[in-house]
Amino acid sequence: MVVLLAALGNFVDIYDLILFSLVRVQSLTSIGVPPEKLLDTGLKLINMQMGGMLLGGILWGVMGDKKGRLSVLLGSIALYSLANIANGFVNSVPAYAALRFISGVGLAGELGAGITLVSELMSKEARGYGTMLVAGLGLAGAIAAGLVGNRFGWRNAYFVGGFMGLALLLLRIGICESVMFNKIKDTTARRGNFFMLFSPGKRLLKYLYCIVLGMPTWFIIGILMTFAPEFGKALAMPVLPTATNAVMIFYATCTIGNLANGTLSQLMKSRRKAILIFFAVAAALCVAYFNLRGASLFSFYAVCAGLGFFAAYWAVLLTMAAEQFGTNIRATVSTTVPNFVRSSLVLVSWGFQALKPGFGILTAASIVGAAVFALALFSLSGLGETYGKDLDYVEA
Repeated sequence: MVVLLAALGNFVDIYDLILFSLVRVQSLTSIGVPPEKLLDTGLKLINMQMGGMLLGGILWGVMGDKKGRLSVLLGSIALYSLANIANGFVNSVPAYAALRFISGVGLAGELGAGITLVSELMSKEARGYGTMLVAGLGLAGAIAAGLVGNRFGWRNAYFVGGFMGLALLLLRIGICESVMFNKIKDTTARRGNFFMLFSPGKRLLKYLYCIVLGMPTWFIIGILMTFAPEFGKALAMPVLPTATNAVMIFYATCTIGNLANGTLSQLMKSRRKAILIFFAVAAALCVAYFNLRGASLFSFYAVCAGLGFFAAYWAVLLTMAAEQFGTNIRATVSTTVPNFVRSSLVLVSWGFQALKPGFGILTAASIVGAAVFALALFSLSGLGETYGKDLDYVEA
């Protein structure tokens, strides 16, 4: 039941997280943003949402270690559900931006708390399957966002996301707390101290490696998929792709890819090897993406599908991050890592925007992508293997 409810929570989380990318043009045009400002305004709103997730990741993570994993699973979903409903009523960019920020704060707690709870409730040999289901099946929320956004309009799409979250909130009342957390909550162990991650240096490096390793996936989602129409135009494609279709195709194969990568890590008994294999193929497909000049719509979407499948080491990465740290700061790590990864899109988009005027959209994205993949590969080399690790311990 915990795995199912955590997976459904991630479903709603991803639905809301990706919804703006899918309805960006439709919603901004509806509230009066001119065509020439759609890209820059879209980046601004994405950055507001990611900024909220950056703040929320810390707040919910600390709360998860101090008050329990369940407190986060209930509080975060309530906040972003109400923000989503309010988002359906906006008529100006400032209001849109404010609600994207609030929604980002709420979204920040969902995935990390779910991964932490499932990791601590399942056996060390099987927990990879549980976290794989939470992160993998939850990604189907992006497909649902595309279907709802296309059929019912952008305002109704936000309403649907909000009411789904409130329904899930009711289902979660009464589920069990982590046994490992209950064992330490009345001890003298320091819990939820975010600054413990900064000392000693070895712990800080381990934490940073987990964050940087996830950046390529969000570079692909936030830049290559979200701005697919602009890249299609730069590639002189005869028929331009849409962001909605690119994101939906990406997430459709991403769902399958997460399940495949999680299963591979269990069969190989190695998180690192499973990530490395998918990482290498994703890098090659990014090169192919930038060389689709004059390509057909089918070829473009085929590369998007491949990127979705092989950039899908997200579930294994989050499991690996949870397994790197003790029970007293595990929720802090598991909640902040995915949100810091997502929020890194702010830096990536800034770099992309800064380079675009001088180099053009294709070269700018190529430079940023090369830097992101190089840093991620270095980070993977610095992380130790965690498959089968006993998690019942605390950090000094």
